[in-house]
Amino acid sequence: MSSDHHMGGFGHDHSEDAHMPRGAGWSVWMTGQQQARAQRGNRYSRLSVEHPAKMLPEIARHAITTYTRPGDVVLDPMCGIGTTLVEAVHLGREAVGIELEPKWASIARLNLDTAAVQGALGHGQVHTGEGAEVVTRLATSALAGRVSLVLTSPPYGSMTHGQVRSRRDGARAVEKHAHTYSRDRDRRTSNLAYQKPEVLAGSFTRIMAACRGLLAPGGVVVVTTRPYRTQGRLVDFPGQVAEAGRRAGLVQVDRCAALLCAVREGEVVSRTSFFQMVETRRLRKEDKPVHVIQHEDALVFTNPGPSQDSANTEGEAA
Repeated sequence: MSSDHHMGGFGHDHSEDAHMPRGAGWSVWMTGQQQARAQRGNRYSRLSVEHPAKMLPEIARHAITTYTRPGDVVLDPMCGIGTTLVEAVHLGREAVGIELEPKWASIARLNLDTAAVQGALGHGQVHTGEGAEVVTRLATSALAGRVSLVLTSPPYGSMTHGQVRSRRDGARAVEKHAHTYSRDRDRRTSNLAYQKPEVLAGSFTRIMAACRGLLAPGGVVVVTTRPYRTQGRLVDFPGQVAEAGRRAGLVQVDRCAALLCAVREGEVVSRTSFFQMVETRRLRKEDKPVHVIQHEDALVFTNPGPSQDSANTEGEAA
């Protein structure tokens, strides 16, 4: 984390800034105080663990409580197992999710059914399909102009750290599982996780541009992401997402750090995955200055009005 991030209680309250939406939060979100399993509790089906890159529930809760009010509509155009949706309905919001992979879409619906049984006051729905295509269809529905918050986390890389378990053949080593997004090769051209970085940026831009048609006046877009390494090279994925948001016509108003670690008496308690730690140690042995990642970048955008759109267009033309 860079030194310009502020801890809650000691930083600058952005809600006083004219360019920030009302209720904007602190630059550092204390979202890792509990382990992920404890955060999910009994709200999520056991099948949810099979998704390779689940959003931390506390990150979703923080964004939803900061940028929306009860009754508002929250949209996740790449909803996975529905973390955004589940936390939204438990907070009394209406939730709409879109998921390309039928398996994850089914689990998201199951998690929403569980939320309803548990007394969630909000309601949710999940559409199966490619994000930009479904959002474009929804733009002609009653949902147009009603979404207060778009909250999502784009995938990157065909595999993630996933889960670890003992080898089934009795060997003393361990193996990965639940670390791929899809086994269907026919859908991999549409799945952002399997696209090359230059293609991924364009695909994400299209999704964000389509979402603008659903945003309410003053609506906010929050995208959580992090840098990643490929063949030992660090990729500034948050920077690519920021550029994609700009190309989609959004205006970035903040960049926050959503903690994946805990902070206890001023000390960091790591939540590092087994495979991330192994990879970090391997790269350090090669004298590469690698550190484990302890936060997500939460990029916050707003949807400009027509006058700002015109000004931005004129500025780019100049």
